[in-house]
Amino acid sequence: MGSANGLTTVQGRQPLFSFGFISDVQYADIPDGRSFHGVPRYYRHSILVLQRAVREWNALQKHKFVMNFGDIVDGKCPKDQSLNAVTKVVDEFARFKGPVHHMIGNHCLYNLPRSKLLPLMNIQSIDDGCAYYDFSPVPEYRFVVLDAFDMSAIGWPRDHPRTLEALKFLREKNPNKDKNSPTRLVGPERRFLMFNGGIGKEQMEWLDRVLQDATKLKQKVVVCCHVPLDPGATDYEALLWNYDEVMDVIHRYNCVKVCLGGHNHRDGYSVDSHGIHHRVFEAALECPPGTNAYGNVDVYDDQISLVGIDRMESIDMQF
Repeated sequence: MGSANGLTTVQGRQPLFSFGFISDVQYADIPDGRSFHGVPRYYRHSILVLQRAVREWNALQKHKFVMNFGDIVDGKCPKDQSLNAVTKVVDEFARFKGPVHHMIGNHCLYNLPRSKLLPLMNIQSIDDGCAYYDFSPVPEYRFVVLDAFDMSAIGWPRDHPRTLEALKFLREKNPNKDKNSPTRLVGPERRFLMFNGGIGKEQMEWLDRVLQDATKLKQKVVVCCHVPLDPGATDYEALLWNYDEVMDVIHRYNCVKVCLGGHNHRDGYSVDSHGIHHRVFEAALECPPGTNAYGNVDVYDDQISLVGIDRMESIDMQF
């Protein structure tokens, strides 16, 4: 691989298009802390990582769009500051000179209800308050953005049918009093935690229709979901509740080439039984001061090259 004026080129070929991405900013105006597992978290520094990313994306002048993989503010953000914190981070993204595509994460939903979040993040709801959508940056490619918390015990009103359904589901799947504890759950069953979610029936049918359409149009598809879809690319505790059902739909078609996600905060990579690449991203939140984690992606007809900045690993995914 050579690099010509900052544009990564594969054997001298120009990419069809490029885009930038960042995941799990989880900003909050609070002192640094640690994750449940003791990993340091830099709540105030994370917005600086985003600022540096946006400056670089603008300087490169090549990205068609930018993707935010969810969790833009942290659950520890004081609730009276939630609206300000979300607005502040969305405004930093808006400094990018081009379209920004957002997806919601669990931490977003700890802070604000969907009715407030979706308009702030400019997500047009297809289905009453849900945050899934698709777009085509060039005729050859389609991006599918899933709402990983459409079936969820967080983010919907307490008495909402979706909340009640999710709580019933968790009671059946997780024997612990604390539904965020995986104690006594084994292997992939450790995913049945309250901070994860699932894809509901309407969204599943929509996904099927979109993949059918993409197949007709001979488009290659990139699936983006805050919560990962393959156990080989993430800790079991950070898997989508019904990842297996979602992948069953995806595997019916040959159009999906890559699935991208966040949520787990550590880099993960796998190729599943159908040759689909799964890449899970490092979190901006866990960058010590002065370090970064974001990326630039060059998309070709036969591969996607991810150029990671600093703590973000680079990878070439060839189909």
